[in-house]
Amino acid sequence: MRKAAESFEDLHIYQRARKLTGAVYTITRGSPFARDYGLVDQIRRAAVSVMSNIAEGFERGSKTEFIQYLYIAKGSCGEVRAQLQIALDQNYLDQGQYQRLYDLGQQISGMISNFIGHLQTTNYQGEKVSHPKRLNYCEFDKKLAKICKDHNVKLPNYDQPESE
Repeated sequence: MRKAAESFEDLHIYQRARKLTGAVYTITRGSPFARDYGLVDQIRRAAVSVMSNIAEGFERGSKTEFIQYLYIAKGSCGEVRAQLQIALDQNYLDQGQYQRLYDLGQQISGMISNFIGHLQTTNYQGEKVSHPKRLNYCEFDKKLAKICKDHNVKLPNYDQPESE
């Protein structure tokens, strides 16, 4: 059985989206693509959106929100593929460059769909539901003071002005 991801960087879909984003940035630096500022900006934003929505959804801490953000990432992946077609039609890319990036975009889109399906069938509800409530400041302060006392660590007193 596979170990659960501890961070969004552990997710294969995030790693693959990062490769797509890097490839989009690389390909859009070259001429004549680089001179089409509008398309360059749009395709880069869409590629970044795939990565960003995977990351943000993961960090939201609930399965429902994660799935919502994954759908947004999937939509952005479709946007990248559409913009790649525009770039091909404008002869900014050769067929090989286009196909390589388009296939990667399709692969990521499929991976996102599969991951959404997996999340929808799992009992895990996310960090917001599964983890105990976080301590409020006073509870945290008391626990920290006890840990420091137990380990003979002196904390600085930020309430007192520093002596010179």
